[in-house]
Amino acid sequence: MFINFFHELKSAKLPVTLKEYLTLMEAMDADLASARVEDFYYLSRATLIKDERHLDKFDRVFGHVFGGLDLMQDVADAEIPDEWLKSVGALYLSDEEKALVEEMGGWEKIMEALKERLAEQDERHEGGNKWIGTGGTSPFGADGYNPMGVRIGQKGNRHFRAVKVWDKREYKDLDDSIELGTRNIKVALRRLRRFTRQGVPDELDLDQTIRSTAHQGYLDLQFRPERRNSIKVLMFFDIGGSMDGHVRSAQELFSAARTEFKHLEYFYFHNCLYDFVWKDNARRWSDKNPTWDVLHTFPSDYKVIFVGDASMSPYEITIPGGSVEYMNDEPGSIWMQRVLDVYEHAIWLNPVPEEHWNWTPSIGIMKELMEERMFPLTIRGLDRGMQELMR
Repeated sequence: MFINFFHELKSAKLPVTLKEYLTLMEAMDADLASARVEDFYYLSRATLIKDERHLDKFDRVFGHVFGGLDLMQDVADAEIPDEWLKSVGALYLSDEEKALVEEMGGWEKIMEALKERLAEQDERHEGGNKWIGTGGTSPFGADGYNPMGVRIGQKGNRHFRAVKVWDKREYKDLDDSIELGTRNIKVALRRLRRFTRQGVPDELDLDQTIRSTAHQGYLDLQFRPERRNSIKVLMFFDIGGSMDGHVRSAQELFSAARTEFKHLEYFYFHNCLYDFVWKDNARRWSDKNPTWDVLHTFPSDYKVIFVGDASMSPYEITIPGGSVEYMNDEPGSIWMQRVLDVYEHAIWLNPVPEEHWNWTPSIGIMKELMEERMFPLTIRGLDRGMQELMR
């Protein structure tokens, strides 16, 4: 298995040397990983990866070879055999058949039932409606269908129905150097401008120089501070999950914003805002920025822009513990309201076409929280959003 892991890393063109692999084997012989997958993940990453640029690719190879990592706090010590999650085939149901599959009855019942399954189940299940397995209508497992459940062992989204995701996911930072497909985004963002002259007078004031020279009778150079856009912008980007399909448009917006706004701060979040955000997706669990610190660092004259599809389980917004990735103490709605209480001018840009918003309940909830200040991530939507921020 470990030899295969080494070959997979080399096949992915990661700069892993034989010496580093042998060092890892020595560490394993010394039992530094304690026979736990999560400990082995961090040990192998520390041993084999020398540059953080390769962390995302390493995670993908590790997930392919060994399977995902457990992030569920309430059942953190539970182990699910890999055999349970080896899918023979994905389940595909018609709309009529999907309508017959009942929800378990809410967040608390789902989590309680998961604990019971972990305690009771002792073998693999395929195509069932109760146990942790694959290709069925159970709320727990992979490649099946349930209106609401916990996704375990599945590579990526299929129906966007999970209220919790068992597997650890790593996200990429947005690239602000991407070449824009159109300049229209920049043109729309330029509506968000308020020019002032502040700072050192280092720009030649030609008109005043001519007047002063004529009045003095000799060349009298006059200078003034450079004319700058004084607008300050704070952006929050939803990253990963269902946003993977909108990466291109988010990158274009990010790149344009970095060009147009001198005073720009940005952070990442996933699905809904909670008690922490982050600047670097490779370090999102180790280098967190408490949301309270953000609110206390950037004053209320900042213009706030959220960028995300707002497509998630309603529980992620409305209840404690609703986040798909960890047990949040307070609902996302509380944190959203705190941001809006501090910043008078705030909007949400949504890459989902506006005509589809009514199909997703969470979009309606988030739009209401934003006091209807949600706009589509289109040129027209950007134009409307910039006008709202300038009010």
